[in-house]
Amino acid sequence: MKSFIIFLFIIVTFNACSVTNHYKVTSDLKFEAIPEDQRVTYVYFSKDKFVKVKEENNSNDKQDFLSEFKEEKEISDPFESYNRVMTTFNDKLYTNVLNPTARVYADVIPENARVGISNFFENITFPIRFLNNILQFKFDYAAEETGRFLINSTVGVLGFMDIAKDYNLNKRDEDFGQTLAYYGFGSGSHIVLPIYGPSNFRDIVGLVADGYVSPIDSSGDLKYKIPENIGQTFAIKSVNVVNSTSLTLGQYENLKEDAIDLYPFLRDVYNQNREKQIKE
Repeated sequence: MKSFIIFLFIIVTFNACSVTNHYKVTSDLKFEAIPEDQRVTYVYFSKDKFVKVKEENNSNDKQDFLSEFKEEKEISDPFESYNRVMTTFNDKLYTNVLNPTARVYADVIPENARVGISNFFENITFPIRFLNNILQFKFDYAAEETGRFLINSTVGVLGFMDIAKDYNLNKRDEDFGQTLAYYGFGSGSHIVLPIYGPSNFRDIVGLVADGYVSPIDSSGDLKYKIPENIGQTFAIKSVNVVNSTSLTLGQYENLKEDAIDLYPFLRDVYNQNREKQIKE
């Protein structure tokens, strides 16, 4: 009996398990056979704590039902060993350097000022969002971004105040990685970048392209660039990262609490988030 219970536990824990009701209990506590076309199969996926009811009407319904439970597209991860090392490095860097720095920064700079700085960086990186909305033929979003930029850059005092939101003009985040996905480019292998964190080959190409049009990146020769060299780029982006982190203190720690194994957890969170962004 004990062996049977253990076997049953393994089946339920690691595999799909289904139960079909062939009989029902009548009001006078008797068993009554259920017609075949009215039987219902309950399919249990205990790994995901998920239960689904399956109505068996015909073979097409069965195929449609099963297709709902196909495994998620497997993530290409040939660099897992490297990625794990880099994830550990980034985690230590955040825990021992970025997080303490952001906490001291938050103690010195008032929250309203930090929100204003965040608004400034969001406003000044308008060219990235505008261009990628255009490339994806989202002209209404591009127009909305233009309206936000004009209002916030003038009435909003160089973007430190987000006045545009009062006019229901919302930020429409699009980057070149999403643009490549729009045109059918696959994500490629997953790779963890130093400091930046989880990414993939498609998004790395996107980062380079976005850097070319970004006002806070010295790459490229566009006239509106603020930094003149890599050192200035690093300094400006460091301020942005520390400021952003100071506004989200505790979120990373809360995220880590749900991770049994940090690397695949962060990898899956990143990929799920990117898929969601691409579909929007």
